[in-house]
Amino acid sequence: MKIKIVCVGKIKEKYLRDGIAEYSKRLSRYCKLEIVEVKDEKTKENASVKEDEAVKAVEGDRILKHIDEGSYVCALAIEGDMLDSVQLSQKINKLGISGTSNVTFVIGGSLGLDQRILKRADCKLSFSPMTFPHQLMRMILLEQIYRSYRIINNEPYHK
Repeated sequence: MKIKIVCVGKIKEKYLRDGIAEYSKRLSRYCKLEIVEVKDEKTKENASVKEDEAVKAVEGDRILKHIDEGSYVCALAIEGDMLDSVQLSQKINKLGISGTSNVTFVIGGSLGLDQRILKRADCKLSFSPMTFPHQLMRMILLEQIYRSYRIINNEPYHK
């Protein structure tokens, strides 16, 4: 299976880059992984709703360019379904068994995702009702995908 993660913004913190690199390396034995970073837009302090929507639209255009036509798209969104690790592994396993060979996870910027991305998504996934920095979310997502493959393959992994 090919897993693509399309995300807004670059990772500036070394500890996050190191964690992302580690989980990317670990995942290489289970799937083909691609991480695509799209440029984030500057957001003004105290911006209007209209200005925020315009920023999300520009970032949305950049994201849409990297979503392959036949890919199963899972958008990370606070209003999405909350799954535990076993349920996520079952979802990934079921996609593979059903013949889905491309899965794209999308992580928005600090303002979230444009409505076009949410409409295009085959699923919406929420990790928590809390807000996390989108850079940290990338590492958390990679860890959960790795954990999913360990579960699918009945391999031990800490709880």
